Amino acid sequence: MKCVMFYEPAVDGLAKAPSNYPGHKARVDEFARRGALLMVGTWANPADGALGIFSSRDAAEEFVGGDPFVQNGVVGRVTLKDWDEILN
Repeated sequence: MKCVMFYEPAVDGLAKAPSNYPGHKARVDEFARRGALLMVGTWANPADGALGIFSSRDAAEEFVGGDPFVQNGVVGRVTLKDWDEILN
């Protein structure tokens, strides 16, 4: 079962994003390299937040737990939903 992560920005989150992006991007790259992060990106309007698809809930929770965007107030709310993909 996959896990979908939804990020909603904090009220002042977009202003904090540039200084936290290098650490966030390094984490994205690490999880993608491991095969734990399958897809990730912002919505067309970044103020609407972002979505990530992980190989498992454990991987999603690990990512969120150490993501500079979460730790430093870029993200105001995180939602994780287990997803039963049927096309694989």
